[in-house]
Amino acid sequence: MSQSNLAAVRGMNDVLPAAIGAWQHLERNARELFAAYGFEELRVPLVEQTTLFKRSIGEFTDIVEKEMFTFTEADGESLTLRPEATAGIARAAITNGLLRGARLKLWTSGPMFRHERPQHGRYRQFYQIDVEALGFAGPDIDIELIAMTARLWRLLGISRVQLKLNSLGTPESRRVYREKLVEYFTQHAAALDADSQRRLSGNPLRILDSKHPAMQAVIGGAPLLSAYLDAESREHFDALCATLTAMGIDYVVDPRLVRGLDYYSRTVFEWVTDALGSQNAICSGGRYDGLISQLGGEATPAIGFAMGVERVVELLQQTGQAFSRPSPDVYVLASGERAMRAGLALVERLRDELPAVVFEMNQGGGNFKAQFRRADRSGARLALILGENELERGAAALKPLRLDAAQAECTLAELPARIPAILDTL
Repeated sequence: MSQSNLAAVRGMNDVLPAAIGAWQHLERNARELFAAYGFEELRVPLVEQTTLFKRSIGEFTDIVEKEMFTFTEADGESLTLRPEATAGIARAAITNGLLRGARLKLWTSGPMFRHERPQHGRYRQFYQIDVEALGFAGPDIDIELIAMTARLWRLLGISRVQLKLNSLGTPESRRVYREKLVEYFTQHAAALDADSQRRLSGNPLRILDSKHPAMQAVIGGAPLLSAYLDAESREHFDALCATLTAMGIDYVVDPRLVRGLDYYSRTVFEWVTDALGSQNAICSGGRYDGLISQLGGEATPAIGFAMGVERVVELLQQTGQAFSRPSPDVYVLASGERAMRAGLALVERLRDELPAVVFEMNQGGGNFKAQFRRADRSGARLALILGENELERGAAALKPLRLDAAQAECTLAELPARIPAILDTL
């Protein structure tokens, strides 16, 4: 097979060691933050029954109509690579009996799959961090999720973000609005592009999200959902906005923010940035109070969000922070076969006795000159040197690598005490 035939599948990318540090930094901060807010991790399958996504996301959404990776098993069962995580988490809560009046704060992460045209910031295999809170009806949990994401941006040093908010109301109030929207866009059908004409009968709210330049004037004249909100949804949204203001969390109410999935109700929100070009949404979510009952579970209010890992990583990289692999504290050099074998055993004992110290053992042989070059490139602060003569005396040499200092010899038994003492001075 030629090298050209070994290319990665279009829209599915490798994450190389040089970039992985930023990914790990995001994942580590998110994991610790979620735990501090009482969220527990769970993991759900990459593959679900196709009907799960049709029933949850909506048959007239772009995801279900055009973007899902779906295949048929030998027994005729239709399966789909997950395009998002919320439906899988809802299914897991139902089928594992996690609800029953319980309140759950859950998160997961991993790859999602959508068959769309790959472009910068939009891939066919992409990674998300997904957070869900099940069983909470009031605006307090909406506020906590938004405050938690705001805190994450601060922890990561990301500042070029803006929060957009809207309320979609209840399914009943949205149904009234939908009728008004269909009436309006039908009167302006000649101005609609092909996608919007198709959505008119199935999912007219998605027309509001169109980025087609020629349609912005007609979209701008469309009725606003806020005019048709029910009183309870208005009260919920007003409480959310007032509390965010009191907390000093800036936001913009965007009446055209509708989100692309059918299961949303009431609060929807997006964190957007001007630093990534057209793919400006980095974290999106909202309430889906009817989804779990729609899937056959107990009626359970819920809210969640999904964060695009690749996009947040790009923002992290723009901050200029360094995310390279941490340097070892001690690089171990060994000359000769006997010294190498003894060095491997010695390093394992030192790792047991000094768990806070990071050791790297030279591999692949080489004379001391070559090994010192590797030690220098490793970034280690201290070299531990083993040769045949030192072993005969039961000793090793220690040499600072970042200071102009002479090496000193000590017995092997003294190393657990001497290494930390020297590192403390470097």
